[in-house]
Amino acid sequence: METIVLDIGETLVRDDRHWASWADWLGVPPHTLSGLVGAAVAQGREATDALRVLRPDMDVEEAYRARAAAGRGEHLDESDLYQDVRPALGELRAAGVRVVVAGNGTVRAGELLRGLDLPVDLVVTADEWGARKPDPEFFARVAEVAAAAPESTLYVGDHPAEDLFPAAAAGMRTAHLRRGPYGHWWAEHPDVVETADFRIDALTELVALAVPAGDGEPRAERPRALRAVR
Repeated sequence: METIVLDIGETLVRDDRHWASWADWLGVPPHTLSGLVGAAVAQGREATDALRVLRPDMDVEEAYRARAAAGRGEHLDESDLYQDVRPALGELRAAGVRVVVAGNGTVRAGELLRGLDLPVDLVVTADEWGARKPDPEFFARVAEVAAAAPESTLYVGDHPAEDLFPAAAAGMRTAHLRRGPYGHWWAEHPDVVETADFRIDALTELVALAVPAGDGEPRAERPRALRAVR
């Protein structure tokens, strides 16, 4: 594998602070919003639908701007990263793999991530590109910045509909990460099992997948499933 591209939310970054801050803004206990997020995930809906259960008429983008104006906008620091992030990214870079972070997120999220000085070659968010997952345009941009053929590019993420299926449709290799609500709930779904080239529980497993073993084949690889992604 020449290039590994990683999603952001619940791949690199824990969403605890994100949902807790929304709960505080809406004046509900964090566990209430967490439960509604879990219900949305289990139903195959977007997690942000949980916000509209609490406030049916809420414009999420407008509420986001109101929070920022009140000094309660996005925040990100080292404590928001999963513990395996720096070790895994560092090992991949040391092994000569190009590492890109590209996922749905705001312009502000991109600035905050770059401020963490992660050992990667590039950090970019969907809002900076003007295309959000699962839009094919997003993955066309991923292919450009990967600087490698699609079959030599591995996209890693937790969300089947936003990460796994569209990346596979774009011809990339895929790794489904069992992490976060989507990653755990949908991990054993037949379409996920069939589509993913790899299924992993930690980012530190990526080094063994990306770096050739002695026989020239990636370690721990299984044959890629050939299917039409629905």
